[in-house]
Amino acid sequence: MAIRRRLSQEESRAHALQAARALLIDSGPQSVTLKAVATRIGRTHANLLHHFGSAVGLQQALAGYLAEQVCGSIARAVEASRAGVGRPRDVVDLTFDAFGREGGGALASWMLLSGNEDALDPILETIHTLVDELHPGEVGRAEGRTMHEATLTLVLLALGDALMGERLSESLGVVRGAVRDRAEAMLVASLETAGEPY
Repeated sequence: MAIRRRLSQEESRAHALQAARALLIDSGPQSVTLKAVATRIGRTHANLLHHFGSAVGLQQALAGYLAEQVCGSIARAVEASRAGVGRPRDVVDLTFDAFGREGGGALASWMLLSGNEDALDPILETIHTLVDELHPGEVGRAEGRTMHEATLTLVLLALGDALMGERLSESLGVVRGAVRDRAEAMLVASLETAGEPY
């Protein structure tokens, strides 16, 4: 019989969040339960209650975890674009993939429908912080917040695409990637307006 190493609180929590993310991607947001995550990582339901307090706590922690992972990738893509080794399309693709393939859109809609709107706060706060850090000249302005507005548009396009983009593009007879192309054009135009490198 193998002896299982005791994980630290941080390691145990991170392990649970990785399992929750895998469940989200594999089976959808309804599968992200304390019991399912505990089973996947070989822990007890009580152990996860200790770390997250409730299913809502787990979902909120998962939202924060996803936001940190995605925003970290987007920040690196923006910096690469500014350095001339990346492109605005990388930022668009990462954003759309986060809400689509990575399950962020399904998780957000599920939390809204279940009345757990506060669980979205980590996503909103992380995006807000990232945009403020990348575009500090816009912070505190009432007008001229081009990149903040571009981020709002990009995130809403990615969320809408994740929820109904495939079916709507089929219905309209539009190429599936058309919305990403539009999002890229919007982002490039916004960067030009803001006088930012890309």
